[in-house]
This record gives sequence, structure tokens and C-alpha cells, in this order.
Amino acid sequence: MKRSTPGGRMGVLRRRIECWTSRREFLHVGVVAGLGLTLGDLFLAEARALEANKGRKIAAKAKCVIHIFLPGGMAHQESFDPKPFAPVEYRGPFQSVATRIPGVHFCELWRRTAEVADKLVICRTLTHGEAAHERGTHNLFTGYRPSPAIQYPSIGSVIAHELGPATELPPYVCIPGQPNTYAGSGYLSPAYGPFSLGSDPAQNGFQVRDLALPADVEPLRFARRQRLLETVDAHFKTLESSDALDAMDSFYQRAYALLSSDNARRAFRLEEENDATRNEYGRTEAGARMLLARRLIEGGVRFVSLVTGGFDFHDRIRDGMGRVVPPIDQALAALIRDLEQRGLLETTLVMVTTEFGRTPKINPTEGRDHWPRVFSILLAGGGLKRGCVYGNSDATASDVESDPLTVEELATTVYHQMGIDGEKELMAPGNRPIEIVKDGTVVQALVS
Repeated sequence: MKRSTPGGRMGVLRRRIECWTSRREFLHVGVVAGLGLTLGDLFLAEARALEANKGRKIAAKAKCVIHIFLPGGMAHQESFDPKPFAPVEYRGPFQSVATRIPGVHFCELWRRTAEVADKLVICRTLTHGEAAHERGTHNLFTGYRPSPAIQYPSIGSVIAHELGPATELPPYVCIPGQPNTYAGSGYLSPAYGPFSLGSDPAQNGFQVRDLALPADVEPLRFARRQRLLETVDAHFKTLESSDALDAMDSFYQRAYALLSSDNARRAFRLEEENDATRNEYGRTEAGARMLLARRLIEGGVRFVSLVTGGFDFHDRIRDGMGRVVPPIDQALAALIRDLEQRGLLETTLVMVTTEFGRTPKINPTEGRDHWPRVFSILLAGGGLKRGCVYGNSDATASDVESDPLTVEELATTVYHQMGIDGEKELMAPGNRPIEIVKDGTVVQALVS
């Protein structure tokens, strides 16, 4: 006759976790976002979601996404939609430069990106109604307009929830860390939030916090702890037979695999890149972050989100853009070329976004103010078209002239390329079903 234990199966699981916590948290190096979730908890939640979501996937053209967010609201006129023939008060302080797409020009600051434009989709008509930084940022990270009633999950968290990990690396990583609350898991479990690095790859001595063993735990001691866990597992299995216990074993083994994985550690080692590659990306914040993003998607991360620069230039936009853009331009062009040369661009969807554009007219302090009515983003790879422009703004970059692109359409298209049905409903608190994207459609004109 099988022995019963107080509290049943869940009581056993709870006591096992408490037991290990009392032993200096055998996986405390994997605690997620300060919420007390171990890597084992993360993997268990991921697997439950995968089981629940069987049969909901559609054919995927992309395996991963790199989201490059340029905060502050980058001026479309000083980036990917210059208006060289507009009156001087509209066209701004810079000249334009020809791209690899006949008849298409960028602002002269983006010369290197212009050289890879034949691999890009230039979307010039993204539009929404949010002129505040926080609300505009919410749109681009979640695909939803903000709501006071619920916090929506980020696109990265939804992808982590729907697809789970591809390798021992986490499915969703933010570089250098979660940049805002909208990049988190929202109403989903915190287990689907991003893995944050804890330091900036652009800094000397960069090391990922949660992949380093504590100073007092040598590899041999780590292995002994793993063997001790196996002994405790065997003891519990003599007390109670449980599928949940067997599953928990596999998830904690995966946690150990991550912490001991050379592949995981190597993915974060920028020092393994040769000097020529480091120099091509640029030894800058933007260069280090984009190069690390490439290494992570090579290692199997499904969604990498990185933030670089700052574009809130209400004053002296010439000086601000002239300072901020060049390292980003260099790194972005290098990333696109690198992905292409390595055969990764076709399966890696690259998004370069910002929360809104800037006003059509230069203001009295030689800057531009917030303007969400029309602005520009870039897309590349992931089964999308190449070397084309989607949508047109009017002659002064004030409004959409043709083919508006909404944040819902953008998000739905990204999900579609990743094999996720944007109309699928997820369960919010209170068993409330909510669509991954509401009222979004796939923009077929973007898809190859």
C-alpha cells in the first residue's frame, strides 16, 4: 500500500523546494527578476504552456526575432523618410543619401544602413494615437494600446509562452536588462519574463550574473549538489509516485544543464569574436549589444530585445542626431550583413522600432516634438520581403498618404512569421480570455 504524505503531491513539491532553499538555494543563481522563481520553476511553467498550446501553431518562417528599440521617439525625417524637397522648416538640417533601392533615400546620417537597404523593408507609415513616451512604448512592446484594467504581456513574453525554449538558453533575453515594465510578462506568469544580463556587454569585464556560480561554489561542489539532488529524488519517489515529481526532476535537470552548459556560457562571450568583427560592429554600446544579440540567436534564443541610443530631441536635433546615430548606423549595417553571411537572416526577423516620430516642422529651439500620426521603422529577414518600401507619408511627413500600418498589424505579422496565431486567446487573471493581438491582421504585402 502506497504511503500518503501530509499535503499530498503539492505538499511534497513545496517541501522539496523549501528543503533546497534551506541549503542556500541550490539554484539561487537562477532566481528570475528578483521574484523568487528558480530556473526549475521557469522550465516547469514553460512546459505546461507548451502542453496547453499544442495544435495552435502555424507554419513558421522565422525561428527568432531581434528587436532593436530606439527610445525617445526617433524623427522619421532624420532617419528613413527624409523630405529633401519640402520647405526648409520641414525638411530639417540634413541632406539625404541614396540607398540600394532605386529612388529611395535615407537621411545622410544613415549611410551604412542605406548600403544594406536592399535587404530591408522600410515601413514609413506606422501610426497610432499615443503621444506620450510610456504609452507609445507600450504599443511597440506589446502590440496593444494601453489599458488601465490590465497589463498586457510583451511580444517576447508571448513568444516565450507559446514556443518555449529551443535550447538550454532562455527563450527571451533583454540586453542589457528589462528596459521597462512593458517588456515584461504582463498578465502571464513572471516565468515568461525576460532573462536580464545584470550588466552591459559594452562594459569591460562583462559577465552574465545568472550564469556565474557563486564564488564559494566550485564546479566540483556544483556537481556534488547535483548528485545530492538525485539522492533526494530517489527518496521522494519511494514515498509517492507522481508524474508531477518526475516532471519537476526534468525541469531542475534542465536548470542544471543551463548553469553548467558551455554553449550557454559561450553565447555571452563577446571576447570570442575576432577583432575584425568587433571593429565592424563598432566598439560602442550599440555595437556590443547588437553583436551579442547575434550570438544569442545563434545559441537558440527565440527573442532578443535590446535598447540603444536616445532620441528625444526637442532641442538642437542636428547636434543630437549627429551624436547618437553614427554608432547605431554602423552596428545595424554590420548586424544585417553578418546575419546574411552566416545564413541566419532568412530565419531571423529583425525589427528596428521607436515609440513615435517627430513633428513635421522644426520648432523654435531647433528640435522636433512628439508625433505619433506617422513615423518609420525597419524590418528585415524572417521570411519578409527585401528591398522595398511599405507605405508613403505625405510631402511634409505629416500624415499617412497610403497604406497605414498599425501596431496591431505589425505585431500580428511578427507572430505569424514565428508560427503563432495572433487570434489565439490566452487566459488572463479571472479566467478571462484575451486575444494575443486584438483586431490585428497579417500584412501580406510585407511577407515574401
